[in-house]
Amino acid sequence: MEVYKKAKKLHATLKIIAKASSSKIIADQLFRASLSIPLNIAEGSGRFTSKDRRNFFIIARSSLFECVAIVDSILDEGHFSNAQYDEIIKSADEISRILYTMIKNLEK
Repeated sequence: MEVYKKAKKLHATLKIIAKASSSKIIADQLFRASLSIPLNIAEGSGRFTSKDRRNFFIIARSSLFECVAIVDSILDEGHFSNAQYDEIIKSADEISRILYTMIKNLEK
């Protein structure tokens, strides 16, 4: 599943940023939220009912938004460049759009 691969790649990037953060609390939250994305995609993919799959994809998308908010809040710490920030946002937007489509398709 392509969205799973993209989510894993984003987690790897955010894990590096989390390790560089000056706040252990923020670092831990970013690590857990970013890991939640591919884990919920995987768990949702293994579910049998559309309703179950949809719920896990919604959680994955919510975790993605949480990551964006954390990255936005720590941008000023200087642990990553504006170009890296833009790349993270671009990747998050792409994953969000894919998950949104998956969620909407499961409503039918």
